[in-house]
Amino acid sequence: MSLDHLSLLARFQGDFIAAVPGADPAARVPACGDWTVRELVEHIADVHHWAAGNVRGVKRAPLGAGPFDLAPHYAAQAADLRAALAETDPDSIGRILSHPEPMGPGPVRFWHRRQTHETLVHLHDLLAAVAGAGTVGLVGAEPEVWADTVDEVVTVLQPRQVGLGRMEPLRHPVALVASDLDGAPAWVLGAPGERSEEVAPDVVVSGPAEGLALTLWRRLTPAEAGLTVAGDRANLEAALAQPIVP
Repeated sequence: MSLDHLSLLARFQGDFIAAVPGADPAARVPACGDWTVRELVEHIADVHHWAAGNVRGVKRAPLGAGPFDLAPHYAAQAADLRAALAETDPDSIGRILSHPEPMGPGPVRFWHRRQTHETLVHLHDLLAAVAGAGTVGLVGAEPEVWADTVDEVVTVLQPRQVGLGRMEPLRHPVALVASDLDGAPAWVLGAPGERSEEVAPDVVVSGPAEGLALTLWRRLTPAEAGLTVAGDRANLEAALAQPIVP
């Protein structure tokens, strides 16, 4: 399934904007340390602002410390990001996440996917703050979208964390299986690309793609996410203890 990331981005941004007025700005965001809703909303507004600059190939000044009127503040940055992506050829070269340098030249379409997933995960965070706890099913995203989120962690984000020296390579790769998709697509965390066929992980984690994604992003534990763990659980725990995402 080919995903239309720009349409998904607009959809998730719209859902995020709609949820902000019903959230207490001082409420804690589950699974995000000491973050409050205010800090969450300001963070993703900052990220959209920063990403729009990278799409346009410029380094933008920060938005400032606020305090901001949260819903219109986020809406303005969300619209600016969509405008930057819409007006820029996806195959043109901007600045993207890379390694061994943190940023480097790359196709603008990178940000279509990255900002879709950024918004998706933080939409889950916002809805978890409103609900008081994170669970699967808070966001109405299709399994294919969550599977794409898993793929980004395995093939882009975790290898970049290693490449930047933020973590050591995983000693024990972990197999991930999305059981709610046709063909049960699988990945090997810690052995991306062609290397995934060269390893035989000692632990296999299977379940809905949403549960896999939220576990990799440390929003839910495997049990909370409804995942089945077969094999050496210690290897999974060791992997999840590492900074596999930024």
